[in-house]
Amino acid sequence: MNTVAKYASLVKFSHTIFAMPFAVTAYIFALTSTDIPFDGWLLVKIILCMIFARNTAMGFNRWADRDIDAANPRTASREIPAGRISPRAALRFVIVNAIGFLIVAATINRLTLYLSPVALFIILSYSYAKRITAWVHVILGIALGIAPVGAYIAVTGNITFYPLILAGAVITWTAGFDILYSLQDADFDRQHALHSIPSRFSARTSSLISILLHLVTTYAIMILGILYDSGTLYWIGTALFITLLIVQHLLFLPSKTDRIGAAFGLMNGLASISFALLAIADMLFS
Repeated sequence: MNTVAKYASLVKFSHTIFAMPFAVTAYIFALTSTDIPFDGWLLVKIILCMIFARNTAMGFNRWADRDIDAANPRTASREIPAGRISPRAALRFVIVNAIGFLIVAATINRLTLYLSPVALFIILSYSYAKRITAWVHVILGIALGIAPVGAYIAVTGNITFYPLILAGAVITWTAGFDILYSLQDADFDRQHALHSIPSRFSARTSSLISILLHLVTTYAIMILGILYDSGTLYWIGTALFITLLIVQHLLFLPSKTDRIGAAFGLMNGLASISFALLAIADMLFS
């Protein structure tokens, strides 16, 4: 495995599809709701910030959890415990990406400069949250929810309700599916004094909390459509997104955690992409 592929696997680069579509949606909204002209270089900077931030967060998570991952049969084959990447090399990777994020954010506007250390603190704090609180899933959601807010601020230099509501949708959506994903490790987490919703509550209660969070997600994206007078394409995207959430809860029942795998990530990736593409198309062509 070459070096690029090893580090891409370390940070699960393919999972960038969870937050990136929402960031691009906020970016397009910022352009279409103002008189600010399209700036291709700014879009490149936003994407770079997304990549640097996610590499920093995931790389640090893998470094911080290296001993936990080694003890868990499900994660023992990850790059650091398996010896494909050394802890020192992983930490260097984190530092380089963190510096890259701060530098690029500083070149966008004054507000992104001031807020970039705050964003960095939030995305790094997730790695230790499971040692402190069962609501670690919400902290992960906040880490991803920063994306649409940051993209909007990058364009306008200020903030409004649209990216905040969109961030709320991302936070609750992420927290909800992460609870389902964490059902796989409930017994391991209990044995090693790690905190999560599944380790604190029963599988059925955890699934119910996930459903409640996804109901908030549904409410948020519907409120967006109503407040901003969205058209048919937006509502089609919303319907697809909600359908995929429902299918997710029907497939990944508390008694069927063995089904959680590659298909789980694919389903959530499709949910974010389908919603974002149709929401963007609605803004551009309706």
